Amino acid sequence: MEIKYFDAHCHVQFGAYDADREELIGKMAERGVAGIVVGVDLESSKQAVALAERHEHLFASVGLHPNREPNEQFDVAAYRALAASPKVVAIGECGLDYYRPQTVDDELKRKQKTILLDQIALAVELDKPLIIHSRPSKGTPSSAKATEGRQDAYQDLIAILKVAKATHPKLRGDIHFFVGGVDEMRELVELGFTVSYTAVITFARDYDDVIRTVPPDSLLSETDAPYVPPTNRPRGARNDPFAVEDVVAQLALIRGEESEKLREAILANSQKLFGI
Repeated sequence: MEIKYFDAHCHVQFGAYDADREELIGKMAERGVAGIVVGVDLESSKQAVALAERHEHLFASVGLHPNREPNEQFDVAAYRALAASPKVVAIGECGLDYYRPQTVDDELKRKQKTILLDQIALAVELDKPLIIHSRPSKGTPSSAKATEGRQDAYQDLIAILKVAKATHPKLRGDIHFFVGGVDEMRELVELGFTVSYTAVITFARDYDDVIRTVPPDSLLSETDAPYVPPTNRPRGARNDPFAVEDVVAQLALIRGEESEKLREAILANSQKLFGI
């Protein structure tokens, strides 16, 4: 198939798609939408790999989400075995989440950082990019007000990546569902990471200034489906990878660029980062 759009982050292995998964994936191929099915724990990573191996236009990422830490230890051997599939193009989603846990203390941060470091080590070992989830604490200033204070989860993430990058210059990846400010974006890009945006940008204006500032070769599009549908869908509806078309169109509008040229650039960025 000819790939027109690339969804850098979706979860079509989740139960929200049980009724029509194969039909949806078939329609993706018809419309030229390819994407990465992202695991959040061992079971969903296995499901992501199985889907990717059955469909030419799907790829997989395997990893342990920080919020799954209470339920699962990171089994590096199990994830390494999954990553042996040629359809696995990244490690993650992994990272730091200071928003969702009920209690965020030093011990929780230590556990999340340990699991992140384990996955960084695996990505380095296998020479694969990371897909990183980072969500700052409740009450952290939005990216539009980044001058009022820097975002804690991004601060810690950047510190970790700087140390890792000094030892492993080829370390790279994508910061999924980026909600940081201009300063955080610039530091992450300097470290060789891209940032990706979801359809939240079709209804929230907090990120416009950052989006305008992202270098053209450091920008990706994603949906995080089944979450965060664009404004042309009913509120609370299930999202799907087709929303990547809306994301690209809105990115072009915010940046004042021609949509087709930006589509081509984002596709090229995705193919370069993930080796597709």
